[in-house]
Amino acid sequence: MSNNINRNNRWVPIIIAVSVIAGIIIGTFFANRFAGNRLNIINTSSNKLNDLLHIIDDQYVDTVDIANIVEQSMPKILEELDPHSSYISAKDAKTANDDLKGSFSGVGIQFVIREDTVRITGIIKGGPSEKVGILAGDKIISVDGKPYVGKEVTNEETLHRLKGEKGTKVKIGILRHGQQKPLSFTVVRGDIPLKSVDATYMINKELGYIKIKNFGETTYAELLTSLAELEVEGFQGLVVDLRGNGGGYLSSAIQMVNEFLPKNRLIVYTQGRRSRREEFRSDGRGSYQDLPIIVLIDETTASAAEIFSGAIQDNDRGIIVGRRSFGKGLVQQPIEFSDGSLIHLTIARYYTPSGRCIQKPYVKGQPKEYEMDLITRYERGEFFSQDSIRQTGEAYKTSIGRTVYGGGGIMPDYFVAEDTVGLTPYYTECVTKGTVAQFCFEYTDNNRDKLQAYTNAADLEKYLRRQGLVDQFIRYADAKGILRRNNMIVKSQHLFEQAIYGSIIYNMLEMSDYVQYLNRDDLTMAKAIQLFKAKQTKPTLNEQTDTPATDSRTKKAAYRRGTLGLQPKHHPLTA
Repeated sequence: MSNNINRNNRWVPIIIAVSVIAGIIIGTFFANRFAGNRLNIINTSSNKLNDLLHIIDDQYVDTVDIANIVEQSMPKILEELDPHSSYISAKDAKTANDDLKGSFSGVGIQFVIREDTVRITGIIKGGPSEKVGILAGDKIISVDGKPYVGKEVTNEETLHRLKGEKGTKVKIGILRHGQQKPLSFTVVRGDIPLKSVDATYMINKELGYIKIKNFGETTYAELLTSLAELEVEGFQGLVVDLRGNGGGYLSSAIQMVNEFLPKNRLIVYTQGRRSRREEFRSDGRGSYQDLPIIVLIDETTASAAEIFSGAIQDNDRGIIVGRRSFGKGLVQQPIEFSDGSLIHLTIARYYTPSGRCIQKPYVKGQPKEYEMDLITRYERGEFFSQDSIRQTGEAYKTSIGRTVYGGGGIMPDYFVAEDTVGLTPYYTECVTKGTVAQFCFEYTDNNRDKLQAYTNAADLEKYLRRQGLVDQFIRYADAKGILRRNNMIVKSQHLFEQAIYGSIIYNMLEMSDYVQYLNRDDLTMAKAIQLFKAKQTKPTLNEQTDTPATDSRTKKAAYRRGTLGLQPKHHPLTA
């Protein structure tokens, strides 16, 4: 009897093992067959990628930098998702969000690169470079005792060499106009503030103006400071200029628009596949809930700037003037890797108070087509006629019942066409080739001592008008190989004056002076002033939009004249 029991016991472990294996096989089959196990698919795919890299590393005919292959592959994988999911290398991650953080550690200069040399265009007031005596107009010829001129001089490399941890030192060799021998300065890096409010001033005795460059960590505090300044001046209405504002932090936009909304008004909500709906509402503590407000936008107004504009429009709190905004309605979350690199992964869409998502259409894996959208709009004539604008999204209603549309940016309440008066192919060639910017930089550099006597844009402009600068420029352009065209020069005389005087004002004075100069002849600004004077700052159901006439003969040359013509082609970087 005992022998039979022992024989049976010997089979028990084998039976249990076979049962477990069979259970695993059957369970896996049914899980994959009927449950759609995505984790298994992901693991299989990631194993395939790992196997591929191992095979390449082990068997490929030449030596391969696997790390570099991974770095190049990451952006391509993410671009298959949407146009705004992106990869940032560890090298670039440290400086990627400097503009939004409100400060960084550096030497406190603004610079451009001309003829393979770093030219200092401005010194940050109170910054490390000003303290040691470095001046605007100086040329950097060495860094830390090593020559720094020639082909190796790039914006990225210059930022890498001059930025650094607070308290560290960098030795900078300088060539100064009028000095035969180079000068040497040791600069202790410090905190360099970056402002996101470019200009604050009174347009007239009643209307204030604030231009916001982006939405960063300090933008809300800067806005409050600007509003306080305007309040001292007795402003009775406000123009918020968001043209060229590419967005930034969602939280900053929410804080800022809260200042203008009554209590419990929906500002924005976000929602995604794994992100539950999250609403953001006004708390009623804003100090300017009844102040007439006009928001200026254009085709480069995007993201957080569209949240601000959409909240004002959908709550019928103020009016929007300009051209249709960019159309970015996707929310990215930064996710960091152990090596310091990171991805910005789209996790949700944001929706304006009426319920519309203003993200413009896109095709996955085709980022170039998406990037060309503004050119496509131009070719359709959208910058010149409101009738050319195509918004294919659903219709929604604002708080008083006005119709607004999703699926492609914020459509302004009052449309203002791109200004093309005086535009000619000759002017366009001079601007797009950078000849205007180069001439203005060289003129500034050679006449800095004289120009420093003028501390405001009005006085500096009066001086410049007496110098015959347009004629000087035409001779300069001729020497650079741009064929002289007298009839076109006469027709574009006013544009050349604006571009040249504006660029020199930009080089010599504060950003606020430059913005005020540009706004004097700006059609969108003129429309905002007209609406304020007519007391048309509160939306109504009977509201009509305006479409100024445009000379169709000059439309093609007009694309982005605002950024190419009246602003310097190469803006200085800050280090």
